[in-house]
Amino acid sequence: MTFSFTKLPIIETERLILRKATEQDSDDILELYANENVVEHMPLDPFTSIEDAKGEISWYEKIFLEQTGLRWVIEEKVNKKVIGTCGYLNYEVEHNRIEIGYDLSPESWGKGIMTETLKAVIHFAFSELNVNKIEAQITSENDVSLHLVSKLGFHRDGVLREHEFEKGRYIDLVIYSLLAREYTNKPSTKL
Repeated sequence: MTFSFTKLPIIETERLILRKATEQDSDDILELYANENVVEHMPLDPFTSIEDAKGEISWYEKIFLEQTGLRWVIEEKVNKKVIGTCGYLNYEVEHNRIEIGYDLSPESWGKGIMTETLKAVIHFAFSELNVNKIEAQITSENDVSLHLVSKLGFHRDGVLREHEFEKGRYIDLVIYSLLAREYTNKPSTKL
């Protein structure tokens, strides 16, 4: 069975709701991506306007409609604030492969939020998208993210040296992957 891309499902974890972004999330998205610490390892300049945030939300909708990706906002259950995003892009149906991406507000760092989030979306990719491989492309300087995917069972495949030109310089991307046959951490999530 292949995921139909008719509606982005809501994924619930212990502390979080992963859901579709709406225009009402624009202020939270602007606050997230205006933070230089959040975009430091991303091919983005810090957002400066609400239009930047609305453009980001439109991109989430675009990749979903094209069936090339899915992106959830990460909302805290307690205060209903969007504190990050997570999802997939570069979905290659013919190869059953997808690339994971994520970001989180610095105020939520170090609390296990992204581990909780990634366990849920990894489960979704293997159980609903039926992919064989999830890839992560992480800048070589992003030690926290490199540690996170390693902790979640991803295998380091190699380095693409000076692979992208971002913010005035060439950067190396470290490639990690997790295969369906290696996936053992199957959390129970409410879909």
